Parts: sequence; structure tokens; C-alpha cells
Amino acid sequence: MSERGRQGPVVGCAAGPRRAGPLGRKPSPGRRGRSGDSLLGLPWMSSLAVAVVQMVGTYFASENQLDREPLDTFARVLVLVGPAALLLRHRYPVPTVFVAAGAAMVYLGAGYAYGPVLVSVVIASFTAIVSGHRRAVWGALGMLWTGHLLIAHWLYALLPPSGDGPAPWGQEGVVAAWVVAILAASELARVRREQLARARAEEEEAERRRAGEERLRIARELHDVLAHSISVINVQAGVGLALLDQDPEQARTALTTIKAASKEALGEVRQVLDTLRAPGDAPRSPAPGLDRLGELTEQAAGAGLSVDLSVEGARTALPPGADLAAFRIVQEALTNIVRHSGSRAARVRLDYAPRLLAIRIDDDGPATGGGPSGGGNGLVGMRERAAALGGTIEAGPRPDGGFRVLARLPLADTDADADADTEPATESVEPVTATGPAAPAVSAGLSPVPDTVGPAPETPEKESP
Repeated sequence: MSERGRQGPVVGCAAGPRRAGPLGRKPSPGRRGRSGDSLLGLPWMSSLAVAVVQMVGTYFASENQLDREPLDTFARVLVLVGPAALLLRHRYPVPTVFVAAGAAMVYLGAGYAYGPVLVSVVIASFTAIVSGHRRAVWGALGMLWTGHLLIAHWLYALLPPSGDGPAPWGQEGVVAAWVVAILAASELARVRREQLARARAEEEEAERRRAGEERLRIARELHDVLAHSISVINVQAGVGLALLDQDPEQARTALTTIKAASKEALGEVRQVLDTLRAPGDAPRSPAPGLDRLGELTEQAAGAGLSVDLSVEGARTALPPGADLAAFRIVQEALTNIVRHSGSRAARVRLDYAPRLLAIRIDDDGPATGGGPSGGGNGLVGMRERAAALGGTIEAGPRPDGGFRVLARLPLADTDADADADTEPATESVEPVTATGPAAPAVSAGLSPVPDTVGPAPETPEKESP
């Protein structure tokens, strides 16, 4: 509901649920979920596999390269340094790549057989680049390549094996090609991983946004249903109490109205709650629309409010979302008049245009000060409904002391001839009038605005608690 006063802020939270593991448990920080790579969060199995490949490959390479230094304990230690460093490649990628490259450079400088000792360097470089440390990788590979050039072309006479000659320059092109291939593959993997991370983040943000929008939608539905029905019940309860002894029949009528209003409210609340229990299921009953304005005016009449309803233009079938929003806007505006205006008459005008529905609700005021005070969410909810459809809500006092709510809802582009339920160009509905005590209302020092309501003023507005 709304009161004549300042508009309260809209406060919303769109925090979504955190991802959980199987059976709702959050994944443990020390478990990666990969087969064999979960012990203490270190990649034991993959590092062990690299160690086996390097040891076995180096052994066979040494057997086939008799001109190189034989494989000894120091060589085996150097071969295992790289795989051991790979255990920490996810936590410390930069030191890992330098340790692996340094061990490989010492191994080549000691004159041992060329073999798969560089596998650790490749994996460490890949991990570091994917982690965003490309400069460190370039530095480590540059160090290794520079050391290889010095060893193979200038320092070979000072290093084992004895009698070794310079290496052919042609092999440097092959080495350069392998380095470029490693860097390119690592960069592609890094870009792809960043794209996947952005896509996951956008998907999670979209899920949180959808959850927040759905929560706000349900809050608006509950607010509109309960505010309207409880207002009618409140007025009729006052009538029943006042006439219980003097006019029992009139009191019975008031109690009957209370029963009908409470039954309708329970039905709509149950429908909203059903969507929470089974989000994917279709609603058991159709959502209310402008075709139920007759029921709405009857309920307003039961609260002592006379409603004059008129239609301009050719009435057309509205999309479900626009139909529901239009009904709720009229419902909220009438409830606002019942609670916070001294007027016992309201005018509702529906103006159908080819791609626009304008809804205007007027009352003659004045605002009264007997109702509850405090900011509410009535106008906020109406504006949210209109904004969700790309429309606007303008609300403010008129110069004559009344109040006006003007909603403009754009309609989807449809074939008006096929979808329209054409009616007379101008339709006027007889006002529905009922007698009853006016509901308490609130006054908040309203300032006049032009009769053609412009942008909604910041201070004088109706706002429901």
C-alpha cells in the first residue's frame, strides 16, 4: 500500500546460493576432484608419471648415445628434480619453472645424453603461462636456451664429455620451433581458460540476477494481494463492529464481504506459494488480468469506494505479463485511495493505443491523516512492474487537491487485427457505489502539480507500508 508522503528506497539483494558439492557439501579446498591428484592438494600422480617417463626415457637415451657421459647418481638426481618441483607448480608456478629449467641446464652442461629431461620444463612452462606468469616463462626458457647455446657452441671444450665437438647450428632452429610451439599452446590454453572463467562468472551472475528478480516478483505479488484484501477486510470489520448491535443484517453483509475477500486472498497467496514449491510447474489457476476489473470494483464498493471505469480506444488482448501488471496497478491505486484518501469516489480510465496502454486513476482527495504512517512499497512495486515491461509510472497530487496515478505500458508488436478483441471506441461503465465508513488515511503536506501529471515528484506521493 502507499501513503501520501515521501517514497522509501528500494532495497534488494540478489545473492544466489553458493555452489556445493555432492549431497550439498562444499568442495574441500584440499581436494581437486581429479583422479589421483587429491592428496594434500598436490598433483602426485601426474608428477610421478613425469618422473617415470623422464627416468625411463633418459635410461634408453643413455644406452643409445655412447658418446655422452654415462648415467650416474648425479644424473638421476637431476632428472628427478624437475618432477619433484612439479608437485608445487599450482601453488608456486614461477619458482617451479625456474627450478625445472635450471636442472635441465645443469644436466645438459654435465654432458649427459639428450633425452626427455625437458618434459618437466614443458609442463612447468605451460602451468605458469596459464596462471598468467608469461614473463617468468620467457625468462626461464631464455635462460635455458642461452645456456644451451653456450654449452653447445662455445663451452663444449671445457665441459664433459672429453673430445666433444660443437653442435650443428641447424638444430637450433628445431629447438626454437619447439619453444615457440610450447609458448603458443600455453597462451591458447590461458586464453581459453580465461574465457571459460568469464563465461562461468557471467552464468552465475545471471542466475543470481534471475533469483533476485523472481524474489522481487513474488514479493510484489504478495504485497499487492495482501494489501488490497486486508484493506477491504479492515474496512468491513470496522463496519461490522459499528453495526453489530444496531443493524445485524448490515453487519452480516460486512462479515460476508470479509469472508469472500479472505478466501480470495488465501487462494492467490496459495498460488504464489505453489510457484515456490514447484518453480517449473504451470499455475493451477490463471493470473488475474483486466477482465477481472469488475470484481475489483465490487470489492472497492464493499469498502465504500465508488469507481467509475471508462475505456478509450479499441480494447485489445494484452500479453499475460502486461495484463497482470495493469490489473495490479489498478488494484494498488484503488487500495491506496481506500486507505489514504478522504475521497469516496475514484475514476479509472484505460486508453488503448496500437502499441501502448495508458492507465489513469484519479481521486478527488483530500489526503487524511488518520491512517498508518511510514514509507512503504506501493508505488515502488508499481514502478517495478511498469519498468519490467519497459513502461513508466507517474504519480502526484493534482492542483485541485486530488491525486493521480498514470501508468504507460508498452505492448508487444502483434497483429492487432488478429489478436484484438475489438469493442466500441469509447466505453463507459456505470460506477459501482456502496456506502461504508471511509478508511483512515495519511496526509504528508502535498504540493500541487499540473493536471497532466509530469514526472513523479520526489516528495509528495502515495506509498504503502
